[in-house]
Amino acid sequence: MVETHTRILGIAPYDGMRTAMEQAAQAYPNVELEVYTGDLEEGQAIVQRMAPNSYDCIISRGGTATLIRQVTDLPVVDIHISVYDVLRTMKLAENYTSLYAIVGFPSITEPAHTLCSLLNFDLDILTVRSAEEVRHTLERLKQGGYRMVVCDMVTHTIAREMGFDAFLITSGIESLHSAIDQAVNISTWFGQLRQENLFLRSITQEQGGRVVVMEPDGSLYYNNMKDISPELHRCLQTHLREIPATGSLKFYYTERSQLYSITAQVLLMNNVQRYLFYCVPSRIPLHSNRPGLRSLNKGECEYLFSNSFYSLSGAMGTQDAEINALAAVRQPLFICGEPGTGKEQIARYLYLHSALVNRPLVVANCALMNDKSWDFLLNHYNSPLNANGNTVYFQNFEAIPEQWSAELLAAIEETGLARRVRLLFSRSVRPEEPVSPVTRRFIERLGALTLELPPLRSRSDEIPSLSSLYLNSLNLELGKQISGFEPRAIEMLRQYPWPNNYTQFKNLLRSLATLTNGPYIRSSSVADLLSKERSLRSAPAAHPAAVVSTDTSRTLESIIGEVVQQTVAAHGGNRAAAARQLGISRTTLWRYLGKIEAGARDLHAAEMRFLQSGHRSGHGLGDFTRGHTEYARARHGEVGSQVSVLHVVRHLHHKGGQLLFRQAAVRHSGAGSGLQQPAGLVHSGLFRVEMFKILHFFKTPVPLNSCYTGAPRQLAGLTVIFTMLRLTAAVSMSSR
Repeated sequence: MVETHTRILGIAPYDGMRTAMEQAAQAYPNVELEVYTGDLEEGQAIVQRMAPNSYDCIISRGGTATLIRQVTDLPVVDIHISVYDVLRTMKLAENYTSLYAIVGFPSITEPAHTLCSLLNFDLDILTVRSAEEVRHTLERLKQGGYRMVVCDMVTHTIAREMGFDAFLITSGIESLHSAIDQAVNISTWFGQLRQENLFLRSITQEQGGRVVVMEPDGSLYYNNMKDISPELHRCLQTHLREIPATGSLKFYYTERSQLYSITAQVLLMNNVQRYLFYCVPSRIPLHSNRPGLRSLNKGECEYLFSNSFYSLSGAMGTQDAEINALAAVRQPLFICGEPGTGKEQIARYLYLHSALVNRPLVVANCALMNDKSWDFLLNHYNSPLNANGNTVYFQNFEAIPEQWSAELLAAIEETGLARRVRLLFSRSVRPEEPVSPVTRRFIERLGALTLELPPLRSRSDEIPSLSSLYLNSLNLELGKQISGFEPRAIEMLRQYPWPNNYTQFKNLLRSLATLTNGPYIRSSSVADLLSKERSLRSAPAAHPAAVVSTDTSRTLESIIGEVVQQTVAAHGGNRAAAARQLGISRTTLWRYLGKIEAGARDLHAAEMRFLQSGHRSGHGLGDFTRGHTEYARARHGEVGSQVSVLHVVRHLHHKGGQLLFRQAAVRHSGAGSGLQQPAGLVHSGLFRVEMFKILHFFKTPVPLNSCYTGAPRQLAGLTVIFTMLRLTAAVSMSSR
């Protein structure tokens, strides 16, 4: 290896190659490699804006390398695609179940022909030589029923635009090492002059970005921005002295709601030091200061959707025809599905394929909006609801308070809002959960359409294809060379129920790809992560309405109290959020909670009086009856005052009552005497059954036959146990 210090600029067509190039460069201690991501013209533009004296050589791949040679005097080394690279991608595509073909330039198709011949693969291999030819070739494949292609980066970009699933052939570590070796050797033949030429070209040719060159005193030397504001100029001047002699300085600047990412570095030209600033507008604008409300344009939605799981994995599946049909109409639409089924991404897709795509997509997240956000949306003159042609998406509609839903429905009906804007709604539903009254009212009153998104478990047969497609994108992003899954691993993924659907599936695949170092994801790794998922999701999700007791003997006040308590607990003690979900004011919520706390204190006092009544000397019938009635009324309301004593005994089993009643039962079950029925109590059979139930509950070893002697006689004093029998019998007799 050459011992001179070599500076190399890497232009990667995708993020995954960028990571792989940086990892490969670690084996070269005398190489300083700086890598940027940019495909075709974008990669060309990156080279154009680079300053002279910065690099000795450039490495890139395919068509991007060809375009870079047109705009630089630096040597450009091509990263070749090896036979191993093609084989890895073909292996990864094995799980894909639909028709697919290999499409690419000769550097792709020539090794593909060799491999298919050697391995006896029967695949269609189509060679192209221009971007125009790529599009024509893909049109023919689509007409023939093909849905996926294995391809190079040029074909991959066009294929994704045309709706194909695509596996990109990535460059392995062997190809990257070869390219770096060539770059090091070639760099030794170039001199200082090429750097100055690069600088002259970079500032004289038209730039895709915004470039400013300043003198050491802060005056402008060059500027390709149409108009640089005094504020921006002063901002650049303040950072002038912070720029390091080597490397670069990065900072941000906001102007007229536009965020700029600015990179600055020192330039040398004819021994004169100057400073270059490259200003990149932010892809996503700054967020609004109104919680729960944001506005997205076409470009932002395209970026977000193209990087989503739906786009990368083809998760839309057979629903694409239905979704495209719904995108073409203006009727209000409800998107329903379990959590994690991609409702937000489907909303973006509907917007992108509608006639209103050149107007904003306004997202109103009902779970995040506060009163100010809601008031702005419905009452402000500058509300997005007042602009014709907007698409308004009400996200998490299941969380909207009852008052807000009534106000929104009235506004839609009274102002004809559905004719002026496109209304989209999404709501998360649990399995077998009925349609809520609010949702049903909106659907019926607005004539809204519905779109049901299926859970992932209903598409288990498609999991091999979904996982391979998404794994391909993870290879690009993470710089991995994973070829697939072990067979048992795929089967484990198919069998898992995926309670959080695509969100959970995507996150697990990302974790697997991150943790995997070999060519295959092992079943043991899948088993470990699925076990963790089961542990994390073992506790049922908080859903207050689903766990409320259906006991009709309870009072309305007690049922309301339970709902309130469970809702507050489900929101982690956040009473404002609980009130919003219940559709009541916080004042009303506080009032209910106050009643619950007071009732708990009364219940505790009644319990203590009940227990104490059994310990009083003589165990009088009146004391015990009053204690039981007071306790039952406190716990169960008026109806509950007739609860059997046995029920009370069971409830107090863990509150100290067990010992009392066990002692009372044993006290009157001595040898030879038996337990006998008090004179005039009830029918002897009922006496025997009730006594046996109580004794059996406490596991007292008294034979059934001894519970009744057959000869009624009066006992000296009414004990607690006989009082219990009398009350139980009375309740039983009255219910006949």
